[in-house]
Amino acid sequence: MVSTGPPRGAVPKLARPGPLRDRVHEALLELITTRALPPGRHLVESELAGHLGVSRQPVREALQRLHTDGWVDLRPAQGAFVHEPTEQEADQLLTVRTLLEAEAARLAASHADSAGIKALEQILAEGLDAVDAGDVDAAGVLNAQFHAKIMELAGNAVLAGLAAQVDRRVRWYRPPVAGQRGGQSWVEHRELVAAITARDEQLATRLMREHTERTRRSYHAHADS
Repeated sequence: MVSTGPPRGAVPKLARPGPLRDRVHEALLELITTRALPPGRHLVESELAGHLGVSRQPVREALQRLHTDGWVDLRPAQGAFVHEPTEQEADQLLTVRTLLEAEAARLAASHADSAGIKALEQILAEGLDAVDAGDVDAAGVLNAQFHAKIMELAGNAVLAGLAAQVDRRVRWYRPPVAGQRGGQSWVEHRELVAAITARDEQLATRLMREHTERTRRSYHAHADS
């Protein structure tokens, strides 16, 4: 497979300061998760080094780390390739996401203050407006903000850290089904806000579990078709 590198304009600027190997790792991970470097893409060290303006050594170290974390496959005598996610991996990941998000919803219903609920309502209103306007990209961004806000309102830093790791990979898996659920997803968000506002921990937990499970089923329905 011939590599052409990431699309023009897609290469992020390396954040400073920090160890170069960490900055290169983060830049490559961003290119992978946004699919600027799509699944199956051949990753050539010299090309990536040229795009990022660094030597090959930090690129090699970053690829090794990405391989350890499951983002990159290293094939003997062939080189490095962006990992191609399987349906089984997606199912396992989305199952873990359901567990984390459901617990976050329960904690949010228990801990959220009026300011937090107001912020959640604002994101909900903007998301509904984006759906009405047919702005899929804006709705996607607001969806991520909505779930992140619930995680924040949960008030558990460890849970938030784990969820952030899972969410990044979910966003990598999710493009094939993005936009499939559309407005229905925001109807479910409205119900979640109502449950959190009412301090109903049981209902918030159930609604979030059902909400994330529908996403999992939607992924499989898309894969089967």
